[in-house]
Amino acid sequence: MHRLSSSFVLGYHGCDLDVGERLLAGAAFKPSANDYDWLGPGIYFGEANPQRGLEFAQEVASRANSGIKKPFVIGAVIELGLCLDLTTSAGVDWLRIAHPNLVDLIQVAGSQFPVNTGDQLRRNLDCAVIQRLHAVLEERGFPAIDTVKGVFTEGPPSTPAPASAKKPISKSPSATRLASKASFECP
Repeated sequence: MHRLSSSFVLGYHGCDLDVGERLLAGAAFKPSANDYDWLGPGIYFGEANPQRGLEFAQEVASRANSGIKKPFVIGAVIELGLCLDLTTSAGVDWLRIAHPNLVDLIQVAGSQFPVNTGDQLRRNLDCAVIQRLHAVLEERGFPAIDTVKGVFTEGPPSTPAPASAKKPISKSPSATRLASKASFECP
């Protein structure tokens, strides 16, 4: 974890138009807390990619019983604070501490081990590791993580080249304690 990057990033959040208008009027973001959220509980943003935020909202709107009727993207100025940055070696090292701790905990409890889905959209294992890391840090008296960010690829490869993905790669800051300083409408 670090405070080495710039302290602010611009993030983009796909949502319904009504939600976006409430946020622009000053309402608070509501964190997601699903057991499959990749970076754990929080508000998810795509860094420097408003188009992907809108595409996400459009994809969700196309699903049955979606809460998104009119896709919209809202921008936010996010203060990273103490950031678990999974694009760095140090950030990944923290996961190497949390994962075996989670394995031990699950074995002792006799619980079923979480798994990520093959399409990588439901990341139950990743979420459990991140949540366990939060708990380990708290147990050891370390400060709480403010944000988590990493690189998230979606979809099948866009070309035969192995490093390509059909959908753009986005750095996704997830505010575990929302650190948004301002919201703005995207063109």
